[in-house]
Amino acid sequence: MKICIIGLGYVGLPLAIKLSQHYPTTGFDIDTARINELRTGHDRTLEISSADLQHSTIDFTSKVSSINQHDVYIVTVPTPVTKKNTPDLGLLKKASQMLGRVISKNAIIVYESTVYPGVTEDFCGKIIEKTSGLVCGKDFFLGYSPERINPGDKFHTIDKITKVVAGQTPAVEDVLKEIYGKITKVFVARNIKTAEAAKVIENTQRDINIAFMNELTQIFHADQISIYDVLKAAQTKWNFLSFTPGLVGGHCIGVDPYYLASYAKKRKVSPRITLAGRYVNDQMAGFLAAQCHASLHKKKSSILVLGLTFKENVPDLRNTKIAPFIKHLEALGHTIDVVDPLADPAEAFQLYGLTLRSLEDLPKNHYDCIVGAVHHTSFSSLSSAALASLGKNPCCLFDVKNMWSQLEFPPHCHVASL
Repeated sequence: MKICIIGLGYVGLPLAIKLSQHYPTTGFDIDTARINELRTGHDRTLEISSADLQHSTIDFTSKVSSINQHDVYIVTVPTPVTKKNTPDLGLLKKASQMLGRVISKNAIIVYESTVYPGVTEDFCGKIIEKTSGLVCGKDFFLGYSPERINPGDKFHTIDKITKVVAGQTPAVEDVLKEIYGKITKVFVARNIKTAEAAKVIENTQRDINIAFMNELTQIFHADQISIYDVLKAAQTKWNFLSFTPGLVGGHCIGVDPYYLASYAKKRKVSPRITLAGRYVNDQMAGFLAAQCHASLHKKKSSILVLGLTFKENVPDLRNTKIAPFIKHLEALGHTIDVVDPLADPAEAFQLYGLTLRSLEDLPKNHYDCIVGAVHHTSFSSLSSAALASLGKNPCCLFDVKNMWSQLEFPPHCHVASL
């Protein structure tokens, strides 16, 4: 059985690596630079080591002519939203059109991209039918297995996460159970729409829970009660759900709720809680900037922001909410320097107009405020002396992620947290 993975990002590449240990596997991506990097053993996402890439048997290609004659195609392209926060299925459409031009009879096309119920069969399937001239469910078949990759997480890797699968027919389900069963545990959903729904609510649930923490942060802050102190006490109850406040960005949690909301609206249901969570999380950057400004007594200051990526220990800058946080601070009159050793400086400038600095080259005793914005290991492991040496006398440390709570700082350093 020959397998082709379409899209070699955070989802597709780890999947290709694992499947190639059991099946002849082709890895396709339209980004020729990405393909060339992978061939030389470099993964810019930092998810796969050079050794694993060099030892893999994957046939990396950006040529469409190289992906015909495969039995199973697994599509892992991004599904973002438009500027109006509506589902953008453009990449899914292009991938489906491409597959319609190359598949043979009896091919199975599996989608892993996050979508709302019905997209796989009613959108993708029809595109493949139109492009190929083949009949869906007769000449080719569909499956869905939602991705559950957690970028930067070296514990919950793809081989340790249960894969939900659903097939258009029982025979397709059997194939998917066999394929994914080679690398991890498999759960068979009732049908494709059920599997699609399961995925879109996973991230929406997390978004809503974080929104609740962010709202609590704002409520308690008015009375100078630390949300982290509150959570320490509350977590002593056996059934308390553990979530923490923060800036919700990236290409999953901050995006997927809009897919669910769009689906709900089409069915004349008002997704009040879903969109309320989005509202709370989207305005959190402004709230944090206001608190940082207040901790500086509303004086124009020199601020160092540690971290720019959308989450800890990943280089991904897409939809990071640190960028609007910085813009809010600049609008308040502050001068900002940004450090992020994992982010690509060229990409940071292209996306957000921000020039990254190196931690080693920062001036000493220069900053009025140091913001711990992203919980990179390289930042949480900094000593109090190293941090204090960057600040003026006095200096404020605005610890957004509560990563320096165990450190003791010199008297001239004031630590502010949520």
